[in-house]
Amino acid sequence: MFLTNKFKALLLRFFTRNKERAFNIKDVKKILFFRYDRIGDMIITTPVFRELKLFLPEIRITVLASKSNESVLKNNPYVDDVFINHKNNFFSDSLILLKLRNKNFDACIEFDHSVIPHAILRLNIINPKIVISVSKEGRYGVKGEDLKLYDFYTEKKKNLHFRDIWLGTLTPFGLKPKSNHYDLFCTVTQKEVASSFISKFYGKFLIGINLEGAIEGKKIEFKDLKEICQRLYEVHNNIQVIILTAPNNHRIVGEMIRELKLKYVLSSFKTNTIMDMAALINQMDLIITPDTSITHIASAYNKPVVTIHENNKDSYRLFAPTSELNRTIFSNSEKGISKFSISLLLSYCDELINYIITKK
Repeated sequence: MFLTNKFKALLLRFFTRNKERAFNIKDVKKILFFRYDRIGDMIITTPVFRELKLFLPEIRITVLASKSNESVLKNNPYVDDVFINHKNNFFSDSLILLKLRNKNFDACIEFDHSVIPHAILRLNIINPKIVISVSKEGRYGVKGEDLKLYDFYTEKKKNLHFRDIWLGTLTPFGLKPKSNHYDLFCTVTQKEVASSFISKFYGKFLIGINLEGAIEGKKIEFKDLKEICQRLYEVHNNIQVIILTAPNNHRIVGEMIRELKLKYVLSSFKTNTIMDMAALINQMDLIITPDTSITHIASAYNKPVVTIHENNKDSYRLFAPTSELNRTIFSNSEKGISKFSISLLLSYCDELINYIITKK
């Protein structure tokens, strides 16, 4: 293991060695952002694109996104170009990476706070004049400051949400963000489809429940869903529960809901992209979710949200909901949401429902 890590350290130093790059950050006209990971990460990063574009209107912003999160940027007026990257298939990305290299980017912002080999390889190919990232702890015995590929490290302050840590990558430009709210831009059609679906529930208090997250173990089980819905209805009989479903599980969830035989619970319409889902969430009165992506969508629209989170306070701090009205239940597990307190969830829901109703 020692020899393996030593060899990895040599490779890491080689691929992050210093390059002769005399370039002033004030002259940046074209910038590339690395954000080819999850949907929630992209949502949290949207303030970065907006604040930079408003500060430097002439700058051209390009984002290297993933297949799963690129739809978050649809119709975003602050992003000029989006390219798709496949994180775990370097060779299939080679043509895209060479195309990006030919664009001669002045700067690239890579958001990872850890040393990520696949990001370093891509940076070497694209070869921007300046590379900015969050300060790194290092890897394989190589300290973050030894990675000469990076021209600017911005501070990862403790007790900050990731949205503010990532906004900090703009400090080398002399920029102080005016806002850190998230941006989502649904199309007129997406809004109309969601409104049409919701119109049949006029006068009802709409509760959207998302059943699972992208990470294994973050799932509301069928028996728990039934109990949650029944106990909510016992206290608030004017509710309509909408189960928020991804395209790949729409049929399965539909069958499950029919098995519930609860007239006040039904599945959402089949959504094709996360922005279809965002348009629907914007119509809800309350969201219940174990998934941070749905949490961030709810936060983008300042929707009241009750989240279920694994027993990891550090992770929660970085990805916490930012809606004005939010509550979180922590499970007993550090890796999933098993054995979360349904009673506490219902108590939080009751609190928020009563508050929302009195404010209407």
